Amino acid sequence: MAMLLQLTTFIHQYLYGKGHEQTKAPNALRIGILSTAMINSAAIIRPAMSHGGVIISAIASRNLKQAQDNATKYGIPKAYGSYEELLKEPGIDAVYISLPNGMHGTWTKKALQAGKHVLLEKPFTANADEAREIVKLAVEKNLVLVEAFHWQFHPAAHAVKALIDSGKYGQVLRTYARMTSPTGTIPRSDIRWQYALAGGSLMDMTYVISSTRYYLNANTPREVAEAKARASRDDPRVDEAMEATLRFDLNGRMVESKIYSDMARANVLGVIPRVWEAPSIEIETEHAVIYYYNFMMPHLYHYIQIHDKRTGQTHIEKHYSGGPQWGQRGEAWWSTYRYQLEAFVDKTRGREPPHWITLESSIAQMETIDAIYEKSGLGKRLPTPEAVDSPRV
Repeated sequence: MAMLLQLTTFIHQYLYGKGHEQTKAPNALRIGILSTAMINSAAIIRPAMSHGGVIISAIASRNLKQAQDNATKYGIPKAYGSYEELLKEPGIDAVYISLPNGMHGTWTKKALQAGKHVLLEKPFTANADEAREIVKLAVEKNLVLVEAFHWQFHPAAHAVKALIDSGKYGQVLRTYARMTSPTGTIPRSDIRWQYALAGGSLMDMTYVISSTRYYLNANTPREVAEAKARASRDDPRVDEAMEATLRFDLNGRMVESKIYSDMARANVLGVIPRVWEAPSIEIETEHAVIYYYNFMMPHLYHYIQIHDKRTGQTHIEKHYSGGPQWGQRGEAWWSTYRYQLEAFVDKTRGREPPHWITLESSIAQMETIDAIYEKSGLGKRLPTPEAVDSPRV
């Protein structure tokens, strides 16, 4: 289902982007893209078309022709045959990094050293040690660095958060977050299956951890009570699926959270793909059960189901614009990536965005991932020594 959502978002961005191109401001933020990954179109190129304060000015690949082909396809002025060349370009203010997981730390450090702000694809780095390194550098350089958890910038995410934080339904008792892709939908050649590129279901589907932590207002769990990996048939170091139970200490009150990620979810009766399993999270409180369906791509479709234990009544909410953090800003057709870009521009221009993902949170995210991998027996992921281009979607 996760792959289908990504592909649908490409179409969504194409259709809405065509009708909402903006004239660019003279002082527009000039962004360069490191890699020619498939995700670039939905994550940065199409959203930038509808933002007058952003210009995608360059794209880089280790394969010059590949970079040139992408530049021609999307109307990007410059193409480079190496990432280093793009980082040397003085006219670029910021970079979007969509390289494989294991390369995030290395190229983020190089981008920051070159004086560029960084919008960094998730997961932040290969592990928490790398996360702390790039955070330290970003702070020293006084540059913006943010992990691209796009879903968290959407009004629907904020609506759920407001419900929980209001106290209307009491304290949180437990959570369960799930993200899966039907078996066979992620090709075995994909970087997600490659240990050398810091692959694995928990790394790719790290949304299950970020959603859990976001709705609990939590950093790292007190303990990983249990973690069970289902290893890839091609490489036992790579988790095809991961199940874990986390225990968070919320001001002296323990809350248990379960997560489940699966890059090859078994079909029902062996034949029916579970295409209905969109990334979702269930949050049980003292007085309600809140279920947020499709939290990763809510701009396509989502619903927030609230079952009140006291009355037995259930109602549904949907939120595509406005909300407790964006107010009058934003449009119903904006994708999660478009909201994210809006916030990124605010931050690089010295304005306080309506929502932001802190560097401390990204470190805690990687610490949690490391702890789950260690508990599962697979061990934390490692940085990638060699640069390769990504077929990422």
